[in-house]
Amino acid sequence: MNRDLPFFPLDLFEADRKVLLDLLREIGRAPEQKFILGEHTAAFEELLRESLGASDVVACGNGTAALGLVLRAMDVGPGDEVVVPAFGCAPLASSVVSVGAMPVFADVDPRTMVADPDAVEPLINHRTKAIMPAHMFSVMADMPRFAELADKWGVRLLEDSAVAQGAVLDGVPAGLWGDAGVFSFVQVKSFGMPGEGGAVVTRDAELGRRVRLLRNHGQRERFVYAEIGTNSRFDEIQAAFQLHRHAGFADRLRRRAEIAEHYTERFAALADRGVVAPPPGRNGRCYYVYCLQADDRDGLREHLAARGIGSHVYYPLPLPRQVAFAPYAAAEQSWPNAERASARILALPIHPHLSDTDVARVADAVREFAAHQEIAES
Repeated sequence: MNRDLPFFPLDLFEADRKVLLDLLREIGRAPEQKFILGEHTAAFEELLRESLGASDVVACGNGTAALGLVLRAMDVGPGDEVVVPAFGCAPLASSVVSVGAMPVFADVDPRTMVADPDAVEPLINHRTKAIMPAHMFSVMADMPRFAELADKWGVRLLEDSAVAQGAVLDGVPAGLWGDAGVFSFVQVKSFGMPGEGGAVVTRDAELGRRVRLLRNHGQRERFVYAEIGTNSRFDEIQAAFQLHRHAGFADRLRRRAEIAEHYTERFAALADRGVVAPPPGRNGRCYYVYCLQADDRDGLREHLAARGIGSHVYYPLPLPRQVAFAPYAAAEQSWPNAERASARILALPIHPHLSDTDVARVADAVREFAAHQEIAES
């Protein structure tokens, strides 16, 4: 009897349980009683800064907060527009709304399902303050093109790299293509931790300084406020835990890449049977999740579930079709590629705790489903 293969593993931090408990005890008993923005957070920020080659890394409460902090640091506000993908997670739009600006939804590339530069450029106008491409699923956005667009039109480039830590495109790490990028450390991300957390990464030292100010109530010093900020501070226990886990990050990424390559190779011949894999290769690839497109997405999901294999839908509706964001969507606009992606996308397990046998089992199940589709059509 095969064991179940959950989409999100239940034992992500099992090997580090003792380390986490020891850190909890050590920091909890330390005389300084410093639980936020202490020496561990500073060391974590410096580790990421050096490993990325950034000018600054500012740890904050979560990836969503990171987006809002950058937008505020860029002085994006009422009367401004920010072009965002029509297909993605709520923070792409909600972070823009939260600073009083207007999200403008651009369609995505039909194969990669990330923002399409050709769909973004026509939406840039005199009100556009920034463009915000997002890396999602298995592929980074076309950042060279977006950098060109930002330079051509004189707008800010905010890279939503929340799911892409460790990804590299043309030698440039995710997060460093634009004015700033963001990471999320929620547990299932590529560098996840047992809790919430995020970071802003930037080559712009002044932008980093402003974000650092805003994340802690706008304080330059204790109880002295330079401007109105917010509370988005990083936890010391989590920072210490991430410092410990960083040494194994490259190996975990490598394992995710191996799994993705096995899937893509096994699925290469399935496109004419209604199952389309992401483009092959490692350049500009993210391994947070691995997403197929399937003509009968729900049928494939049920097929996998019947065999004890978990899967996940990212996302069931494009953002402008969501009730919360419909008021910000232009009535005359359409997003056919985002609509199609929403109906066809299915994510497979790709976490590094999968064995080779597990990976083969997932691939076999997908191929079995595709073979049945072919038989049914013949």
